[in-house]
Amino acid sequence: MTSNLQAYRGSLLHFLADPAFSDQSHDWFEDGLLIVEDGKVQAAGDYATLHATLPQGAVVHDYSGKLLMPGFIDTHLHYPQTDMIASPSEGLLPWLETYTFPVERQFEDTHHAADVADFFLDELLRCGTTTAMVYCTVHPQSVDAFFTASEQRGLRMVAGKVMMDRNCPDFLRDTAESSARDTEALIQRWHKRGRSLYAITPRFAPTSTNLQLQLAGELARAYPDTFIQTHVSENEAECAWVRELFPNARSYIDVYDSYGMMRPRAMYGHCIWLDERDRQRMAETQSAAAICPTSNLFLGSGLFDFERADDAGVLLSLATDVGGGTSFSMLQTMNEAYKVARLKGSYLPALRMFYLATLGAARAMQLEGTIGSFSAGAEADFIVIDPQATPLLQRRTARSESLEELLFALALLGDDRAIAATYAAGRQVHVRETT
Repeated sequence: MTSNLQAYRGSLLHFLADPAFSDQSHDWFEDGLLIVEDGKVQAAGDYATLHATLPQGAVVHDYSGKLLMPGFIDTHLHYPQTDMIASPSEGLLPWLETYTFPVERQFEDTHHAADVADFFLDELLRCGTTTAMVYCTVHPQSVDAFFTASEQRGLRMVAGKVMMDRNCPDFLRDTAESSARDTEALIQRWHKRGRSLYAITPRFAPTSTNLQLQLAGELARAYPDTFIQTHVSENEAECAWVRELFPNARSYIDVYDSYGMMRPRAMYGHCIWLDERDRQRMAETQSAAAICPTSNLFLGSGLFDFERADDAGVLLSLATDVGGGTSFSMLQTMNEAYKVARLKGSYLPALRMFYLATLGAARAMQLEGTIGSFSAGAEADFIVIDPQATPLLQRRTARSESLEELLFALALLGDDRAIAATYAAGRQVHVRETT
């Protein structure tokens, strides 16, 4: 027997396509087996069929009664905002001034950055999130601290230094030239080192001069397999501010487009106040939207329009947006996404919510085949979900008559307690404490 081959028995779910557009969107094995070797998926399917293929003496980890699925992927959140989550404010812009900028100042201290990175990553793993697209601060050392911590855990993470050279406190302001120089050095140090990937990260258009955006676009062209992450059309007051700052731009997203920052691997947070041309341009360029329902509700920013985004063919994913978002849990994020969809007059099935948090996010990031599914050769990032994690979940899921009902109960009633274990590249990186 190969010593590093591991097998895991339980109910197995992963996605093949978007349930909104395919009747064959997923594989579901009520009694399934996941086989992992060298940190990658070797096979996933029916237990009775696959168990016979195991080498003699192979150990099977028994998670019967629990659900195995790919780890959650969170496409937009801020690790420096961990300590200011759930801070009261009347809106986005006052919230930035009152809480965000003072907290981010502390990340010039490498030891502080490392401490927060450790807690942040452990919290993600506790909630079943194995990959995230993460904003650091303007300080290069905040990026080093984050990637050092994720590398120690063997995680597939995307992160970048915030670029911000105007409309912010002096203590957080870089320059167009220094931000480009620091970003390029960080790309060369961290991009594709182990499981780390780099994201060019202008915070949002109002905090970048034209020169800084120009240089960010030049970096995006020079390093086409890096990611781009920023914010767009989150809040009406913010959109009005962008119109004042960039009077020649057709729209907010057109600001980024004019500097060459709409392309595959570009992830735009929020995307609430877009028009039809904006959505069409996102689809044309394979730029993706990170939908942040808990943050949008908390800050009163608006409601994402799933129907119009789907009509345009925009790549979609779900995100917590901690610390504007109020939970690290993708299950709680699904809960709020469902309600946002209802308020906009559409319906979001549970199957699709779980797709958007796994394969859908991987597709939005252009990482299908690497993460987000149990396809052969994919990295073995997976989670074990316990439908009996709380008395209410146990009672409700016992009465589930379909996979959709089971998943819906998990999304609406679940949180970090539902994650029994988390694995990254085939290695257990979290196990729920039981009393």
